[in-house]
Amino acid sequence: MQKEELIHLHMLMVTVKKYYETKTGDAVSTNKYDSLLISPVHIHKNKNSHKEALLTLADEIVERIHEHSRPLQSDYRSKLPTAIAIKQ
Repeated sequence: MQKEELIHLHMLMVTVKKYYETKTGDAVSTNKYDSLLISPVHIHKNKNSHKEALLTLADEIVERIHEHSRPLQSDYRSKLPTAIAIKQ
């Protein structure tokens, strides 16, 4: 993958984070990502730095989504009907 493509994916991942936060009202903690001190606009940084930042940000977003969705999954199962009606 080219450096330009990684930077583009990096920008898209930042957009995904902002979209998730807007839709859920839930902030994504990005302490690891922030500690890298690199954003998509830092085009002077090398390819590996952008790759590490992209993967770190993606990991933190996925962690937050999993934390947020676990209660929903268990709650969802309790609302399922016990019997299924079949129309003949």
